[in-house]
Amino acid sequence: MAAGAPRIFVSHLSGVPVFDPNGDQVGRVRDLVAMLRVGGRPPRLLGLVVEVVSRRRIFLPMTRVTGVESGQVITTGVVNMRRFEQRPTERLVLGELLDRRVRLVGNDEEVTVLDVAIQQLPARRDWEIDRIFVRKGKGGALRRRGETLTVEWSAVTGFSLEEHGQGAESLVATFEQMRPADLANVLHHLTPKRRAEVANALDDDRLADVLEELPEDDQIEIIGKLKEERAADVLEAMDPDDAADLLSELPEDDQERLLTLMQPDDAADVRRLLSYEERTAGGLMTTEPIVLRPDATVADALARVRQADLSPALAAQVYVCRPPDETPTGKYLGTVHFQRLLRDPPFTLVSSIVDTDLPPLRPDASLPVVTSYLAAYNMVAVPVVDESGSLLGAVTVDDVLDHLLPDDWRETDFHAEEAVRGH
Repeated sequence: MAAGAPRIFVSHLSGVPVFDPNGDQVGRVRDLVAMLRVGGRPPRLLGLVVEVVSRRRIFLPMTRVTGVESGQVITTGVVNMRRFEQRPTERLVLGELLDRRVRLVGNDEEVTVLDVAIQQLPARRDWEIDRIFVRKGKGGALRRRGETLTVEWSAVTGFSLEEHGQGAESLVATFEQMRPADLANVLHHLTPKRRAEVANALDDDRLADVLEELPEDDQIEIIGKLKEERAADVLEAMDPDDAADLLSELPEDDQERLLTLMQPDDAADVRRLLSYEERTAGGLMTTEPIVLRPDATVADALARVRQADLSPALAAQVYVCRPPDETPTGKYLGTVHFQRLLRDPPFTLVSSIVDTDLPPLRPDASLPVVTSYLAAYNMVAVPVVDESGSLLGAVTVDDVLDHLLPDDWRETDFHAEEAVRGH
């Protein structure tokens, strides 16, 4: 949703059907999961609790939700069918926030929460709770007689975490605004016990982002202390190449056990990456670049590039291939760079502006070859194809840098603010 996206009151979502991209019903919404934050900031909405067959309740991340409108929820990708387990930092919106007694900041008057509204942030996939519908007066059987009003989240007290708390829950809320690399630096300097507590309190997506920035020893320690099903969920949320790097450091029995617990499609990508030598294009690449068919338009390409969860390197170009669209694709036809997309009309077919001059790399290309390619052509990513011409993935400059820097570079105390100041 763009700026000015409509607010949705959560009571209207209870029991709403959830559909996959093919139009098949997955289940129904039974609750929403939010993470409270310190300082009275609006909670971040993490996902939905969806009831599927056999009354099993699963967790659907908001990053997998593409539409919440017209009495239905539309998802993208494969839905993880593991049973939902609430974590310490999570609150059930319908089950724990509604009917709660809170106080208005202005006059300390006690009110009852009747509903809350969620809204998607502009230009991002994140959702927040930003309004509360409350009723004045005493609770209980007579509460219907009081005046009702809608207020901002910051206008009430009685929800937010206390900043002076020392539990992992409060720590996670305090760290919520940190970049993954900076939070990884904080975790690295915690005691192993405290590090495990914070890791358990983080949601899967956040923990996945942080793990990708940690030294290998810390990654192995944290993943080893998680329950196996949770560890598999976190590996699914990681970029496939980072998940493969982590798994490659584990004993083969542990590797196989975790891969078996992962969703089949995610596990297949990681298994494919594990089959390549680490310091080759195949071992460095991600299997999730932006792939478009020849009949896609510039408008289609820009919509994909705008996805908030893409790294800048992956968003710098799209790869035009014949079906299937998932890697390994059909025949690779070429690349369209972001700047070219900005120069052409929205209805232009990407197949008419594809760049075929730069040859792709083979998966066995060595790290020096990949590095030289990126430097010679001033590229931030390079396509990798097999002998039949199918696109296997793309190597990005950040993955190359990870292997060019010293092994212990993540263990140094680096902060972006200090770099800017020249300290």
